[in-house]
Amino acid sequence: MPKINVYLPDELAEAVKRAGVPVSAVCQRALEQAVRRVTSIRETALSSPDIDDLTARFPHFTPRARSVIKLSVEQARALGAAEVGTEHLLGGMLAEGSNLALQVLGALEIDPEEVRRRLDRPRLDAPAATATGAELTFGAPAAAALEMTVTEATSLGHNYIGCEHLLLGLIAEPEGVAGHVLRELGAEHRLTRRAVSAALAGYVHLRAQTQAAPGVPAQPADAASALSAAIREELRPVLRRLERLEERLGPAERRSR
Repeated sequence: MPKINVYLPDELAEAVKRAGVPVSAVCQRALEQAVRRVTSIRETALSSPDIDDLTARFPHFTPRARSVIKLSVEQARALGAAEVGTEHLLGGMLAEGSNLALQVLGALEIDPEEVRRRLDRPRLDAPAATATGAELTFGAPAAAALEMTVTEATSLGHNYIGCEHLLLGLIAEPEGVAGHVLRELGAEHRLTRRAVSAALAGYVHLRAQTQAAPGVPAQPADAASALSAAIREELRPVLRRLERLEERLGPAERRSR
């Protein structure tokens, strides 16, 4: 039977060892489920009638997340792409313009316009344009990112899948253009995951405040600023640790990273 090496972060590996988790059995079951989902995503034919109603194909995705997927398919089709890539998923997120993932990027001081500029750079590895009339499907990295999106939502204990989970899925997927762009700009997975948790907590807090004062309608700009402030406050201890680490490194070590 062929073997697959699974590399775990040190903390998780130690926790797995202490708990006595049967790694092989758990990984086999998780991989079986992932293969089924990725295969199903890759076999989805994204013809116009199908893309107009994504509820059946992505039942747990929020309406905004489904809108992002629809926009990504439209972008890929307009560009004559051979397949929907992670760059189109991220482009759809930017085009939607009002999702929580963009608030998270803002709190991480990542400018959506800079993301857009980097996505627009010519790429030597871009798939060839699709022939006229050919069925558009999700490429392998995009399908894997969507699978990781489901995993991220599940691991956070959420019974829905939103744009914030899609952002984490795109960052975690190692091969796609979107992940490379986001990581280049500083969207490290664990830090972004913590920012997502802070954003959701801040959103719940803001909604509770709004309900407590029904006579004072919330202004979108004020809400966005408050949410960004809440995320930054949650991330402050992590950022301080990173700053202290940078201070310990000499100039040569910083340049070599």
